[in-house]
Amino acid sequence: MLANGSKPATAHQAHRTIRTALNHAMRRGYVTRNVATLAVPPRIEEEEVEPYDIEEVQRLLSEAAKLRNSARWSIALALGLRQGEALGLRWADLDTSSGVLRVRKNRLRPKYLHGCGGDCGTKPGYCKKRVRKNEDTANTKSRAGRRVIGVPDELVRLLELHRREQARERAIAGEDWRESGFVFTSPTGEPLVPSTDYDAWKRLLTDAKVRDGRLHDARHTAATVLLILGVPERVVMQIMGWSSTAMAARYQHVTGGILADVAQRVGGLIWEVAHDADGSGTEGSEESR
Repeated sequence: MLANGSKPATAHQAHRTIRTALNHAMRRGYVTRNVATLAVPPRIEEEEVEPYDIEEVQRLLSEAAKLRNSARWSIALALGLRQGEALGLRWADLDTSSGVLRVRKNRLRPKYLHGCGGDCGTKPGYCKKRVRKNEDTANTKSRAGRRVIGVPDELVRLLELHRREQARERAIAGEDWRESGFVFTSPTGEPLVPSTDYDAWKRLLTDAKVRDGRLHDARHTAATVLLILGVPERVVMQIMGWSSTAMAARYQHVTGGILADVAQRVGGLIWEVAHDADGSGTEGSEESR
């Protein structure tokens, strides 16, 4: 798999799936040995956490305000929803009166079958008569992923504004509108495709003059901000949809460095003021003696 271009994590997951399947087959007597245990799965390098700083976040949100679906990026940077979770949101998941968001579904990448019987000579996705073979969404992968999140008032207002803008687009589209109930859609109501969403993120980074980064770095940013603010680890886990405290531990080198920098700035300010107050450690105090 690695030789064919697959990532180590993909190969690791495939190995685990095959090993589990063969274990079931052994228990049922279909095979006498689990040969998957002989294979050594590739080592998975831990993904480096690279959050954006506050100035970069402000530039991103300022630029995003000029775009349709601008609330999409506020949700990414403030709440840290995964791409599939954000694109899988429906209006029924949002209660603006209580400021609560329920994460229940994950937007799936579309997969297609030939609608022409395979005679067109192209891949199924490019077939003019293609037929979608999977659903728009699926349940989140884990119990931790299904969660309730409190939404800041500022973001609630952005989402309400976004809903009014979507209603305007619905009126303009008329009969061409496809009612899907999704929060983030195309101008005619279709749910956004993950690849289109990713391209929009890359354009946003360029237009905001912010360093290039993965869409997942927006999620890292939200988690880092929560930890810096001193939000209890268990609460951060609930908001981010983590199932293990090990996830929070990955951010310690990031938050620790930032907190140390803040401490030095505070210390420098306090003791500089104290030195000025007691007349020590400054050129002015030397002249006064």
